[in-house]
Amino acid sequence: MGETRQVDVVVLGLGVGGEEVAGRLAEAGLDVVGVEHNLVGGECPYWGCIPTKMMVRAGSALAEARRIPGLAGSSTVEPDWAPVARRIRDEATDSWDDKVAVDRFTGKGGTFVRGTATVTGPGRVRVGDQEYAAGRGIVVATGTAAVIPPIDGLAGTPYWTNRDAVETATLPGSLLVLGGGAIGTEFAQAFARFGVRVTIIEGSDRVLAMEEPESSEVAAKVLTADGVTIRTGVRAARVDHDGGFTVTLSDGSVETGEKLLVATGRAARIKELGLETAGLDAQARFLSTDERMRAGDKIWAVGDVTGNGAFTHMAMYEADIAVRDILGQGGPGADYRARPRVTFLDPEIGAVGLTEKQARDAGLDVRVGHVPLASTSRGFIHGPGNEGFIKVIADRGRGVLVGATTAGPAGGEMIGALSVAIHAEVPVSTLLSTIWAYPTFHRGIGDALKAL
Repeated sequence: MGETRQVDVVVLGLGVGGEEVAGRLAEAGLDVVGVEHNLVGGECPYWGCIPTKMMVRAGSALAEARRIPGLAGSSTVEPDWAPVARRIRDEATDSWDDKVAVDRFTGKGGTFVRGTATVTGPGRVRVGDQEYAAGRGIVVATGTAAVIPPIDGLAGTPYWTNRDAVETATLPGSLLVLGGGAIGTEFAQAFARFGVRVTIIEGSDRVLAMEEPESSEVAAKVLTADGVTIRTGVRAARVDHDGGFTVTLSDGSVETGEKLLVATGRAARIKELGLETAGLDAQARFLSTDERMRAGDKIWAVGDVTGNGAFTHMAMYEADIAVRDILGQGGPGADYRARPRVTFLDPEIGAVGLTEKQARDAGLDVRVGHVPLASTSRGFIHGPGNEGFIKVIADRGRGVLVGATTAGPAGGEMIGALSVAIHAEVPVSTLLSTIWAYPTFHRGIGDALKAL
């Protein structure tokens, strides 16, 4: 064992949140050690947000070209996955090489260590045979990993996770997707638009089960129109692999596919870190944090491990709070009332705050406003591809919005206005007197507010 090195802060995991914390603390002059066992930047730039949205964008271009008949003439479309795979490899991921990200961190004065960290006591971290003593403390930003369910026969088969699906240079003829959440449905639609025969297997009674029922309805409608088979209310009971995959479902029926994508959720990477030596519960599903992102004495946690929403924007938000706390800068603490999220289907489904059910379960006096996008002027003008709706949830008692969903061609952008309204607690009366530009999709927000 080498001698223990005294530093200010050790950051475990250099995904989106960890990289932000480590980089900013290093820029502020602290002695920072950043530890990462895989790629600096984490899931988002290499296997998540960036490459998957490139896939979605490519699939949407094909879909839009197929909408030309009846709108603007005639079209024939021949999908080719090669340019998509090439763009992901060359432009997004540098062939899954993180040199640029590592150099960015060390250029700010940080010390980068490639390896797996173990917490050995309060403020103490070991990587290989080197031990670090962090005077200011430790930041846990180890993210999540895909959950592989204990389905009979699944282990040992060449199933895909999101990483394999993003890295594939060629498309399978058919694909089975376990899980109908955001990740499963986005991959399903993108691959289906390139001609892959896709079947989604979802245990609950609807896809996007965490979102509004109306969101599930519009997602199921567009996925089916793209040729995706959706099996809800059934679970995979057994998986067999012999050249291709055969999945026996809980109702006794069978689905087959060349490839199998497991998208049944993600779990925080906490257990193996040794956090119990620093007084934390290493068996917890997530690390619970206060409004300063403190998980314990001299321990902060940011990003997916906190369980506050597995999104890049949440990791960046929490990273900022942790950095300000470590540097003693004060400022606003964590406030999760207006967490936005977007499912990048076509139509995009933006959502923020509470769903109608969550608001009712919280005991609020709920009012709901809803407008189908096709009934708005812009929806009518848009024509093919105008599926969607705007739904707002108000707390009648306080006279403010507490949740909203915007589904449509610009669903992920429209939610921005409603995020501001919920975060700033703009009175509904003020929103009702807002001037909404015509003819835009977002003008439908005004219609939905009137429907409250």
